[in-house]
Amino acid sequence: MDGWLWWIGGALVLAVVEMLSLDLVFIMLAGGAVAGGVTAAAGGPFWLQIVVACVVAVLLMITLRPWLLQNLRRRTDLVETNAAAQVGRMAVVVSDVTETGGRVKLSGEVWSARLVDDGLPNSSGLVPEGIEVRVVKIDGATAVVAPAGATSQNADGSV
Repeated sequence: MDGWLWWIGGALVLAVVEMLSLDLVFIMLAGGAVAGGVTAAAGGPFWLQIVVACVVAVLLMITLRPWLLQNLRRRTDLVETNAAAQVGRMAVVVSDVTETGGRVKLSGEVWSARLVDDGLPNSSGLVPEGIEVRVVKIDGATAVVAPAGATSQNADGSV
C-alpha cells in the first residue's frame, strides 16, 4: 500500500477529531499530514515526509490559526457559561455571609460565599440571612458577593 494513503487517512482522522474539539489545532495537524502525503506521493523518503508534515503543521499553527480564531471571535459573541456566567447575578443569603464565609442561593443552587474585601481593617462585614447580594466574582467554588445596594461612599457620606 502506498505511503501517501496513510497520510491522507491520518489527515481525515485528525479532521474528524477537529470536528469534535473545535479548537483549530487538529485541523492544522491534518494540514501537515496532507503535506506529508503530498511529499510521499512525490516519492520523497520517509524522513522527509515527517519533516515536511511537522514544518507545515507548525507553520499553520503559527500563522493561520491565530487569524482564524480572531475572525471567529469577531463574528460570534462570547457567551459565558458555567461559573463565569454567575458573575453579576443576584443571590439570596441563606446563612450569614462575612468576609470569611457564608452561604447564598444562586440560580437555584446553594453556594459557599464570602463578602468582597472592602479594604477596611475594622469593618463589620456581615450580611444577614434573607438579604439580596450581587455576585462580584467566582473564586473556585466560592461566590464572592457584595450587598445588592452597596455603593462606594466617601468619609463624609457622599456617593
